[in-house]
Parts: sequence; C-alpha cells; structure tokens
Amino acid sequence: MKKQSAGILLYRMLDKKLEIFLVHPGGPFWKNKDIGAWTIPKGEFDGNETALDAAVREFQEETGHLLPGPFHTLAPIRQKGGKQVFAWATPGDLDAAAIKSNTFEMEWPPRSGRMQSFPEVSKGAWFDIATASQIINPAQTALLDELTSLTSGDGK
Repeated sequence: MKKQSAGILLYRMLDKKLEIFLVHPGGPFWKNKDIGAWTIPKGEFDGNETALDAAVREFQEETGHLLPGPFHTLAPIRQKGGKQVFAWATPGDLDAAAIKSNTFEMEWPPRSGRMQSFPEVSKGAWFDIATASQIINPAQTALLDELTSLTSGDGK
C-alpha cells in the first residue's frame, strides 16, 4: 500500500493579494535546500483517523496552531515518490515567526551511533503565489493552482 499524507493549505488575503503559508522541513537533509523543499504542513496517516482529522492534527503538530476551519477539499495530488497527498484549504492567519514544531529523532551523523533530535519543521513563512510556486514541492503546485482558482486571486 502506498503511503498517504494529509495537510492544510492555509491562506489569507493581504492588501487584496493572495498569500499562502508554507513550511520548510527540519533536520539535516533539508538544511541547505530551498527550491522545491517548502511544503504545506502535512503528514502521514493510516486508517485509524480520517484524512481531514490527520491534516488538522499534523498542522497543529508542525506549527503549534489549531485551525477551526472551515475546510475546503482540494483535489488529491501524487508526489514524485508515489505518496498521495490529501489537502484542504482554509482561510486564516498566524505569526509565521512564532510557530512551534514537534520533533523527531534520528541517528546523526550517519553511522555515528548518536541519536539527535530535530524539529519536523525548521520555519514557516507567508508567500505570494508566484514565489510559492517556485519554492514548493513541485507536485504541490496543483494545490496552489486550485486555490488560486477558488479564491479568484491572481497572485499579483
């Protein structure tokens, strides 16, 4: 069975321009990567919870913020590795500099025998659609396109 993730595409209108909130993965593998590394806050889930429940939980785990909705279902996408991503859009606002992510542990450096803890998300930021389209995981640009269409935002 292919892995699946669920996430939230948070957006706001600022000075009549559509902006979206993205996060940058934490940990040593993503430290010096920018283009194509940013993503919507999301995470894997299994059959023990609904995709929407997982998306809301993952957003809270990765940012420290609980979103009330309403949530608009976006068309699922498939990322390069085959993972299917279910996503919902919701309007809202948060202070990107104040997010607080949960952590994960991994052996680092490799084969060192030392376990280190890293945040799942190293940072979050608001972007206009044009900038977000350049830095987001390429498979997730379809989510931006759908949101732009739904909000009639031109991203300019």
